[in-house]
Amino acid sequence: MVLVLLLIYVQNNMLLPPAPVPDADRVAAAISHVLERARAGGAGGAHPEQQHRRRPRRTRNLRLGTSARGPPRRARSRQTDTRLLRRHPAGLRAAGVGPLVVAGMQSDFCVRAPALAALKRGHKSTLVQDAHATYDDEFSAAEESARVDEELSAAGVKLIGSEEVVFA
Repeated sequence: MVLVLLLIYVQNNMLLPPAPVPDADRVAAAISHVLERARAGGAGGAHPEQQHRRRPRRTRNLRLGTSARGPPRRARSRQTDTRLLRRHPAGLRAAGVGPLVVAGMQSDFCVRAPALAALKRGHKSTLVQDAHATYDDEFSAAEESARVDEELSAAGVKLIGSEEVVFA
């Protein structure tokens, strides 16, 4: 089974000024580290992309926000439950896709839902704790990310740090 890295909305507009997520430098470094490890280990990859965006791909906001580049497979999605998981759960397993490693932006919605959806569909799911973030809202970004970590851990998602991720 192939371990797959699911990067969610890793975009310049969330990691660079004028409106980055809190602690964007640390999160971007962790995401870059995980992506480098995934490429070195031969992991498969996908990052969801909203279909309703009609801007050209080469706009500043749609480029990967980290120094890592390459041809990850794009999974088109309108909802945070990631159509990659909803449309093809049996096909993913038949294609040899096994555990998912999840990282990216908007911990409280866009990261949380696919991690839970993977579990619901029988895939092991791992969240890289230092490689996901959100904006301050009702709770601070740090509090919200910690709440998401706690909820996902209770649901059965494995939590690890970017230094612990192994794609081999």
